[in-house]
Amino acid sequence: MNQPIKLSIEQEFSLRSFADQVQQMSREQAQEFLIVLHKQMIIQKTMYQEFLKHEWHLD
Repeated sequence: MNQPIKLSIEQEFSLRSFADQVQQMSREQAQEFLIVLHKQMIIQKTMYQEFLKHEWHLD
């Protein structure tokens, strides 16, 4: 797993679009956005863990 993960063209476009949006945010908007994004990442991780526990019958 030492190989870097290559993004698809669609993902690269999405990343560029996201970067453009962030560049236009104020500092306060960017900070608020990062907090919301981090919360979503935590929720996503928890959902994946729960899904895998269920699929692997570990619950």
